[in-house]
Amino acid sequence: MTSEQLKVFAVWNGSTKGLEALNPRVAHDPVVQRWWGRAHRLSASPEEFARLVQFGAEIDVESLLEHVRMPTLIFHRKANRIWDIETSRAAAARIPNCRFVELAGSESDLFLGDTGPVLEEITRFLEEADVTPIDDDRLLATVLFTDIASSTEQLVTLGDKQWRMLLDEHDRTVDRTVGAFRGRVIKKLGDGVLATFDGPARAVRCAAAIRDAVADKDLAVRAGLHTGEIELRAGDVAGLAVHVASRISSLAGSGEILVSRTVADLTSGSGITYNLRGDHELKGVPGRWQLFAAQVPPTSGYSSGVGNNHQP
Repeated sequence: MTSEQLKVFAVWNGSTKGLEALNPRVAHDPVVQRWWGRAHRLSASPEEFARLVQFGAEIDVESLLEHVRMPTLIFHRKANRIWDIETSRAAAARIPNCRFVELAGSESDLFLGDTGPVLEEITRFLEEADVTPIDDDRLLATVLFTDIASSTEQLVTLGDKQWRMLLDEHDRTVDRTVGAFRGRVIKKLGDGVLATFDGPARAVRCAAAIRDAVADKDLAVRAGLHTGEIELRAGDVAGLAVHVASRISSLAGSGEILVSRTVADLTSGSGITYNLRGDHELKGVPGRWQLFAAQVPPTSGYSSGVGNNHQP
């Protein structure tokens, strides 16, 4: 859809016609009609709603479903005309320890229509589900690798002492910046770093902040990111996601932030834009991987303590 078409859809969605499509059995009720229109007007402008719809259309989390570690309950009303039940079934099949419940009715919103069975199923799920995580040592995270481009050449030019001083300043900047973006530095890698984040957008913005913070020291940082399941191992991390992020980092150019398709999908709508860098083979990793170069817009409100770097 174009931006104008999305705005038209946003207006339609908050109208009686939208209510009839999404929740047909209650659409005749004037009280629900008034509430529906008011709720949509207060929740988002047509422009903001259009952005959210676009975000929903672009994001793809299929590869992450198998990494969900908590018991999950999915509902689908059988006569729903908007959402495909086979898609819901397929998603439920990919999530470990998932209960899929098919309900009678056509409403898209669970709080409309016959809510009795919904409440019964939720009560049963909360009483019976084992809420202990499947594996405390494995979690979903965004992995960031950075390193300094052409570091050997700079070492030769500056000499050991000057290079060590510059590298120490780089490390302090990285520590401050990763902390400011609520990440965790796992370990230093000579002239680079391995860090993890619980949010992919913050990880990408952190990479940009690090790159920009050290630029005035004539250091060019490149970065690679991937989101996936990692294994916690005595102060270190392991797993395929770590290897993928490392391989992506090795393909990044000087000053470039290169990410996997998973990261690009998960940050859709965040204000970060991407340029396609094509399909690549990653050494030791099966298949071909679509990679993107991140373009992070200038922001304000955050200072890493070095230079003029900002983050919302």
